[in-house]
Amino acid sequence: MRVLAVEDDLRIAADLADALGGAGFHVEPCEDGDDAWFRGDTEDYDLVILDLGLPSLDGLTVLKRWRATGRNVPVLILTARGTWLERVEGIEAGADDYLPKPFRMEELVARARALVRRATGHASAHHKIGILSLDTNRMTVAVEDRYIQVTPLEYRLIAYLVLHHQRVVSPSELLDHLYGENHAHEANALEALVARLRRKLGPSVIETRRGFGYFVDGGNVGR
Repeated sequence: MRVLAVEDDLRIAADLADALGGAGFHVEPCEDGDDAWFRGDTEDYDLVILDLGLPSLDGLTVLKRWRATGRNVPVLILTARGTWLERVEGIEAGADDYLPKPFRMEELVARARALVRRATGHASAHHKIGILSLDTNRMTVAVEDRYIQVTPLEYRLIAYLVLHHQRVVSPSELLDHLYGENHAHEANALEALVARLRRKLGPSVIETRRGFGYFVDGGNVGR
């Protein structure tokens, strides 16, 4: 899952990148309000972590601009000021969750996972499609209740397909959410990644719709 982490405190930004990266997210850091507004308005993210106190443009203004143009990405607000009035203002501006500083990274990761699940229509961290099972809290993948060892990149791919299993996901969308806006990877790199996962999970778990992209079928026992 692709996350825009907007935080001008470099120490906190580094901690965010470590914690979210370790939880299976692809993190893109941002330190400036104007840059955050532009990137959130022109790129597709699964989640935004947004500090309110930013240079050039404050976080609340950034959020209001996104919502005014119909950008509905889930937003988790961070702020050093935790008054109830500010929380109300943030929620009314379109924030999906609110976390005052200081906070525990474990709580932020839990909230981030919950926001991404809700945005894709999932209330639980446990997902089962056919013979495939995914636990987004533990970051585990199983086939017929047998745990499969996957790399972080493989996990991000199968998790994205599972969370969006109601539709076919295009190669360009997958590349964006796996590597971010500056990736130099091509479709053949994605095909190689899918091929590795098919060898681990079974050939029928990830299906291809030619000309459109990939989707999770889940396979069937004895198929």
